[in-house]
Amino acid sequence: MTACERIKIDFELKAFTIKNFEKPSECRNLDQIRFYSNELCLKIEAYENQFNFVPVWAYALLEQYTLQQNSLTEPPLKIAYP
Repeated sequence: MTACERIKIDFELKAFTIKNFEKPSECRNLDQIRFYSNELCLKIEAYENQFNFVPVWAYALLEQYTLQQNSLTEPPLKIAYP
């Protein structure tokens, strides 16, 4: 795979995510985050199978969705003041 082909794949995936996904930090609903995570996993798998290449930032984006999901599911810390 040439560098030009990698750039094209990177651009196509980035355009898809910008058009169809909200930023992880803007998600406030667990179902929404789970949907985006699932869709991104499917895209990553498709790119791995079709091109044997996935831009590194796609995995980072998936991790951001996971962190946002975890922050919404974890109970807030209770701080006891003396």
